[in-house]
Amino acid sequence: MAIPVEIISKVIEQTAKVVDEQVEAQLSKLTEMDDDDLERLKERRLEALKKAQKQKQEWLSKGHGEYREISSEKDFFGEVKDSKNVVCHFYRNSTFRCKILDKHLALLAKKHVETKFIKLNVEKAPFLTERLRIKVIPTLALLLDGKTKDYVVGFTDLGNTDEFSTEMLEWRLGCADVINYSGNLMEPPTGSQKSGSKITKVEKKSIRGRGYDSDSEDD
Repeated sequence: MAIPVEIISKVIEQTAKVVDEQVEAQLSKLTEMDDDDLERLKERRLEALKKAQKQKQEWLSKGHGEYREISSEKDFFGEVKDSKNVVCHFYRNSTFRCKILDKHLALLAKKHVETKFIKLNVEKAPFLTERLRIKVIPTLALLLDGKTKDYVVGFTDLGNTDEFSTEMLEWRLGCADVINYSGNLMEPPTGSQKSGSKITKVEKKSIRGRGYDSDSEDD
């Protein structure tokens, strides 16, 4: 049954009226603020900016803001203990897809200073790869408060393509709460994968088995 045009027009008119009233109320509230109110508002904003800048400097002092390689398993435990949010790329020099991840992680490290981005060669970390049950290379270990919360194994979660965008990886990290993501977590970024590629449902993985395999076709 079709809804009469008159009813639709009336609903639209009422909705517009409510919005106008809300805008007028906000404007009225602003105009009623005296100099002291405005000064207090300015001080609060300035204080918030100072706090944010102080936090950023603290992160930078801990090695955030850049994508770095660590040399040993011992370094890994120190880096993870020192920061709340950590993304660690377990890589191997001979695996082509690791170099693809390097490019995207370097960009995200600069954008998301709240998170530490590091990489570790699996051939230098046999104990750690066994402990974290890392079998496929590349694998990203996503850590919160010193504990492994999630993994990105190969490119399955990124559209099963080597040509995924930085935005797609950013979205995937946001799904794990390891970065401050401002987009829509319910849907991956549009236009970031080839037609026909699939986006798998994001789930925490349990990686079983010893040793590790390459996710690259050329290996």
